[in-house]
Amino acid sequence: MTVLAVLAALLSGLLGLVTRGPTTPVCRPDKPCSAPYAHATLVFTGAAASKRVTTDAKGAYRIALAPGPYAVRVQRAQFGWKPLFVTVPRGRYGRANVYVDTGIR
Repeated sequence: MTVLAVLAALLSGLLGLVTRGPTTPVCRPDKPCSAPYAHATLVFTGAAASKRVTTDAKGAYRIALAPGPYAVRVQRAQFGWKPLFVTVPRGRYGRANVYVDTGIR
């Protein structure tokens, strides 16, 4: 692996916010119907390996990943979870926000 390839892998990854909702059975215009998903664990699975990251109290995360495609899942997300596929750009951090359906209706 060249020095440039190593640097690209070190400088690449994803960051974003994880939210969950709806948080109430009836959503109102004056009150948000979703909330940050604090302390959620995201699992990124690529061709070579899997890595995990846990969101902070505001639902934010940042993870260093080698460039390429990944499948993302949120541990313990059950209702209505659909696989999310993202691509990590080479040499920079990309943004991938994740929404988790709570199933509240």
